[in-house]
Amino acid sequence: MHEVTPLDAALRRIGDRWTLLIVASLLEGPRRFGELQRSVPGIATNVLSARLRQLERQGLAVSRPYSERPVRLEYELTTGAAELAGALRLLAAWGAEAGDGGEGVVGVPVHPVCGTRLEVRYWCPTCQQVADGEEEFWV
Repeated sequence: MHEVTPLDAALRRIGDRWTLLIVASLLEGPRRFGELQRSVPGIATNVLSARLRQLERQGLAVSRPYSERPVRLEYELTTGAAELAGALRLLAAWGAEAGDGGEGVVGVPVHPVCGTRLEVRYWCPTCQQVADGEEEFWV
């Protein structure tokens, strides 16, 4: 039997481009359908609808009506989905490094004092040390 890794589990939940872009847009706050469509250029209406329904079924997003006639909905991430912010930032930073070195890419995290790109480190909150990756720390 195939062992499901944590990455397998994550990709099963939000493993396509459109879903990640929708989640990234919703990290900025609640959005109406039309606002989401504008914030995710190139997404077809039926794909956006399907991905939003999928996010709701998985408990990652909720919809609330803001108009009854016709019924119009506003979408928002759940607390659990908001935890994806860190992972999406890491993925975006990695994407900025690909190809042209990130020239022209906006949203890359930089240090506010000196403007240098920030690096990600794993931090143990118990012993307050950085895990530098030299030792095996995946469970």
